[in-house]
Amino acid sequence: MSRPTARLLQLLDLLQSAGTRTLGELAGRLEVDERTIRRYLDHLRDLGVPVEAIRGRHGGYRIAAGYRMPPLMLGEEEALAVLYGLVDLRARVDSPVPPMATETAIAKMRRALPRGALARAETLIAAAVMTPDRPHAPTAPDVLLGVADAVAERRPLSIAYRSKAGAESARTVHPYGLVARHGRWYLAALDLPSGEVRTFRLDRVRSVRTQPGHFRPPPPHDAVADLVERFATADYAHTARLRIRATPEQIRAVLPPSVAVLEPLRAEETGEEGWQRATIRAERVDWLPGLLLGLSVPVVIEGPDELREACAAAAARLRALATGTP
Repeated sequence: MSRPTARLLQLLDLLQSAGTRTLGELAGRLEVDERTIRRYLDHLRDLGVPVEAIRGRHGGYRIAAGYRMPPLMLGEEEALAVLYGLVDLRARVDSPVPPMATETAIAKMRRALPRGALARAETLIAAAVMTPDRPHAPTAPDVLLGVADAVAERRPLSIAYRSKAGAESARTVHPYGLVARHGRWYLAALDLPSGEVRTFRLDRVRSVRTQPGHFRPPPPHDAVADLVERFATADYAHTARLRIRATPEQIRAVLPPSVAVLEPLRAEETGEEGWQRATIRAERVDWLPGLLLGLSVPVVIEGPDELREACAAAAARLRALATGTP
């Protein structure tokens, strides 16, 4: 494929992926000058693509509403990838896509595959047992797609959000990153009223609306690492503090960054080298004794008393199991 043809297809993809795009934005994305973009736009019109020019402060170019591209052409491996993804989606109890839509999409992909590729796909589908993930409240497709567009285009968002306690609020945010973790979607965004970067669960977002303009990209950051850190430092009912004599690597094998925050302790504090303090925030502590047993290293509970009680109760259950006491 020639370079101009590739750029023409890229331009068409850009125009279809969002609403109105400015001439400067298109030129920047394709790394050409604005005169070249105008020529490419004329080529698209010559091919029958209804490209509209929008005047005004927020003007630019867009594809006319209601226009549909010809059927999507996929290679064999691309079609298999889509089919496998649909089958995995069908197993999710919290899928944002209605079950009927998933089933009809699977049927269409099966019909589109060549006979040889279909046989491979059917073999895998028949042999694989797809175990559903933990059920979660689904994220509305229009919310997920709207947030993804805003993240990609660096556009402010107005969101209607419901907190963990059920409080409804309207917020304006600068969306920085979108992360999928353990069956849920999360948005890392600058919350304009508070001026703080916060994490929002998308299944709690009722609606989104893109605002005019663009915001300056944030400094480079790892959205996944940010999310994991927020999990470990969130405001929960209990804060457990432990002293553990082990290397960070040994501790992380049992207590990942999403569970515990680690800090090294000085020898003057503990009387010997090699101790770490782990801070764990959680709504409940009854699940911690089993993890602490898995460490197989010296552990001292600094608090709270609820954790000591949970460990004592777990020890009594283990003692009963070991002695056969009912």
